[in-house]
Amino acid sequence: MNAEIEKVLTMVQEGKVDAAKASELIQVLKARESGSASSPKSPVYADKTLKVRVVSAENDNVTVNLPIKLVKVVLLAGHNIASSIPQSEKYVKDIDISLILDAIENELDGQIVDIKSANGDTISVTIE
Repeated sequence: MNAEIEKVLTMVQEGKVDAAKASELIQVLKARESGSASSPKSPVYADKTLKVRVVSAENDNVTVNLPIKLVKVVLLAGHNIASSIPQSEKYVKDIDISLILDAIENELDGQIVDIKSANGDTISVTIE
């Protein structure tokens, strides 16, 4: 770990990072060595859930709760599968999966999708 801290200090001397960022990096290194998580946000965010709610005007309602750890894999696989089924393709062709994945990777909280159709259907995707 001392070699890594020396690298951080060298980065400060070279002006690549400021003192505040160097302090943060050193804390992360120390936390990693002691067995803690590598980022203060990671453990909290990893315990979050992606919640998808579909409320249909015909009462065909769907509720899905997924641990954030599984979301990327499930979204990509699910979208690919739904896109290849003729009956569901029309429902998923306009969904921008990359937008949802970007939100997840940037640790976004709250509602990330809110769709209301003219016939009363609603779709909501939230990270809590």
